[in-house]
Amino acid sequence: MDSSYEEDPPTGPVWVNNSAVFIDLTLEDQAYELRAHLKQLGAEISEEMSPKGIEDDLHKIIGVCDVSFTKDPKELNDTDIESALNAIVSMLILIPLERAENLILAFSEKLAKAPGYRIGNIALKVLWLLFQSLDPRSTMRYHVYYHLIQIAKNVEQIRSIFKGVDDLRKQFSACEITTEQMQKLLRLLHEVLLLCGESELAAKVMVELLGTYTKENASHAREDAQRCILTALADPGTFLLDPLLSLKPVHFLKGELIHDLLTIFVSEKLADYVEFYRNHKEFITNQGLNHEQNMTKMRLLTFMQLAENAGEVTFDTITSELQIEEKEVEAFIIDVLKTKLVRARMDQAARKVYIGSSMHRTFGHPQWQQLRDVLFAWKTAVQHPLECMATIAEAQLTCH
Repeated sequence: MDSSYEEDPPTGPVWVNNSAVFIDLTLEDQAYELRAHLKQLGAEISEEMSPKGIEDDLHKIIGVCDVSFTKDPKELNDTDIESALNAIVSMLILIPLERAENLILAFSEKLAKAPGYRIGNIALKVLWLLFQSLDPRSTMRYHVYYHLIQIAKNVEQIRSIFKGVDDLRKQFSACEITTEQMQKLLRLLHEVLLLCGESELAAKVMVELLGTYTKENASHAREDAQRCILTALADPGTFLLDPLLSLKPVHFLKGELIHDLLTIFVSEKLADYVEFYRNHKEFITNQGLNHEQNMTKMRLLTFMQLAENAGEVTFDTITSELQIEEKEVEAFIIDVLKTKLVRARMDQAARKVYIGSSMHRTFGHPQWQQLRDVLFAWKTAVQHPLECMATIAEAQLTCH
């Protein structure tokens, strides 16, 4: 047996509903009980303790722990499965980290292979518990989190693990992980978020990924930059595309068709996209983009541009610029209003659409200047009645 624990080996917690309940069992006793439990389930493991020490015992236990969730579901309930796996967690966190790293990796890989939705959710809970139990400074948190994302993909529970880019930064703020590791994690997150229908979060993750490249290595981010652009173009809910142009890896694509296409979606009109498609149909198809979806999005973006600086837009302008028939205008305006990109009302008798407000397709210096002017005018308008009220109040005090 390993004698490194001296006379009083540590006892470990049993986790129940994410709460630690400490019991008076040594690591060796816990290992013995786990061996017996797994052997009873049919695992090929001896009940005899390893002469090499507790780490070797735990290595063997982890090697066959999947027997607890590969048995006939009728023979084990969820509580039995979770308790056995949490017992392994309770042992892992008590072993010095430098000696537990390979064990943590092996356990994470084992749980990442948990089959089905039911077992996958149990594995997700158990591995999340391990992640939370690790020292925030430990780089092992990265490896556990990576496997957590893989499990979350299988059970479509990515939002239970990933709360957003800011939260992700906080999770790893105390530990030193390499830029390459973070890029690998962000790529996986982007893939999983898309599969789970979280396109808005996926876009933010991709922007974060591209932001990890510097001017010196941005030219190596070609594939990530292309993926970022294609994801944003294909997402029916993404309309503000201007920020992508400022990303260094995207800048390195300037002069290529993918960059030309992005520029059209950022600032040009439907007619420009139609011309691009006419000349590069094969390119659009090869990139996995849908032409009809592109047309729909470009119509919305073109209308936004028409509405930005106009109090009203005529039906004739809409049919001409958006290449639709007049009978389709009403349905189109309804679709626009659903996006909340534009506030407007339609006057069919006057054959006009009156614009209340519109989002900007691009937000650069002119838009900031416009916002400044609006806020300054608002401040001036508010200041006058305040001064009047102050004058009245002063006059009343003088009279009394």
